[in-house]
Amino acid sequence: MSTLRTTLAGHWTTFWFGPQPAYPLGLVRMAFGLLAVIWTLAALDDVRRVFGTGGPSARYVLRDYQWTVFRIWTSDTALLIGWGVLLLAAIALMVGWHARVAALLVFVLLYSFDRRGLYLYNAGDALIVIIALVLALSSCGAALSLDQRRRTGSFWSAQTVAPWSVRLLQVQLSLIYVFAAQAKLSDRTWVDGSAMFYAWHTDGKWAMLTAPDWVSSSAVLVNAISWGAVLIELAIAVLVWNRRCRPWVLAVGVVMHLLMMLTLNVGLFSLAMYVLYLAFVPWDVVRSLPERAADRWRTARRRGART
Repeated sequence: MSTLRTTLAGHWTTFWFGPQPAYPLGLVRMAFGLLAVIWTLAALDDVRRVFGTGGPSARYVLRDYQWTVFRIWTSDTALLIGWGVLLLAAIALMVGWHARVAALLVFVLLYSFDRRGLYLYNAGDALIVIIALVLALSSCGAALSLDQRRRTGSFWSAQTVAPWSVRLLQVQLSLIYVFAAQAKLSDRTWVDGSAMFYAWHTDGKWAMLTAPDWVSSSAVLVNAISWGAVLIELAIAVLVWNRRCRPWVLAVGVVMHLLMMLTLNVGLFSLAMYVLYLAFVPWDVVRSLPERAADRWRTARRRGART
């Protein structure tokens, strides 16, 4: 029994704290920084109209244990300054300039705006705040950053660190799918297969693309797609931990979230999930990306010269 305990403890320690090059963390940070820039730019129209002192969010009363810096500084000017700082911090986070400070600012301001407009946002916005918190607690400037370039002279390089922050993001992805599937299986419309019909004919009206009528009005297709979504979520939650299955289930997930983003009103949820997907990219693959891109560029140029 003690041998089993020792083995399990060793696997646990290796999983969370076994030193690895921080390339995946750097990749996640860059992608999340870009997502934070997109979120901030999208929120510009709402800064005064919704979050301002004359907007509906100003009348919302915070519950216990909720906070926002805009409860301390309540003016419209403070909101605009907060928006500007958030944009600059998101850009700094994307390029890895003083990355941990930038990540902390992004987290605090994203959370503050999220609490200010609680009824305006969805699970995607909450997920963005969670990712920001993990990055703020991590050594997110340890790879693919201006901070790393200042230390070593190379932007596309990485320190060796404990991967606990990347593991947290990986576990977060798996838990999202587990609880999403559990919630669906507790909902009558998902169990009877009609859920996607209601989704396409309500929120789908504000989506980028309208689902084709021959799909959204077909009982057979709606049933298959509704149950397919549940099965895909369960499959990703479990099989993403298998190295052989991982690329396949994540590829299916990419397609699923792309269709969600196009045909449903899910905001930035799909993009936030894509950021979590990047946490599963092996560090050696990330390290070799510039070399692979350069090889393909040289190959393309040679082919062009021949023609």
